[in-house]
Amino acid sequence: MVHNANYKWSPKLAYIVGLITTDGSLSKDKRHIDFTSNDLQLLTTFKKCLSLKNRICEKPNSHKSGKKSYHLQFSNVKFYNWLLSIGLMPNKTYCLGKIKVPKLHFRDFLRGHLDGDGSIFTYTDRYMSYKGRNYKYNRIYTSFNSASFKNLSWIRAMLKEELNIAGALNSWKRNKNHVAEWKLRFAKNDSYKLLSWIYYKPDLPCLLRKRKIAQRFI
Repeated sequence: MVHNANYKWSPKLAYIVGLITTDGSLSKDKRHIDFTSNDLQLLTTFKKCLSLKNRICEKPNSHKSGKKSYHLQFSNVKFYNWLLSIGLMPNKTYCLGKIKVPKLHFRDFLRGHLDGDGSIFTYTDRYMSYKGRNYKYNRIYTSFNSASFKNLSWIRAMLKEELNIAGALNSWKRNKNHVAEWKLRFAKNDSYKLLSWIYYKPDLPCLLRKRKIAQRFI
């Protein structure tokens, strides 16, 4: 796919753009694209979707953090320039905004964004009681994280238009540079609607461990 000069939008390509938007980077040499993740399966899926032959490597000294990290780098000037044309850029962390993804494939892009830098969090609430009876509630929250307020604001607006859900957009911590990082979070009912929408058929490229969590609810 990556060697095709005419990049035609598809579920796979939109998903890859979502991954690059979160865990990918464009080098300053105007030709290399790097993708890094702690999930080896995600690297394998990334490589397969783009029909790459490049080797997946463990990042040097990644074990020092207690968790292995992997990366894949490849060079393709045409694909690099195409990514620039849709809104990606080097050093995108704080200035990323709207990505030019067609509405038809926005949910595939969003699945990549979720797999790259989002989370699906579940727990069982056992503390509710009524008239001596104990009740058990399954809770689920779906979150998208970014250092760019503009990028999450755009995603929020798109989801309001597509699914009529808004979620809560808040700064949730400060990074080592004392810059706010942002979280777009959806609670139970909106998570049902959102996850059913992005996992719309069984054979989609995705991070399997997150899909398994979602499937218990949808």
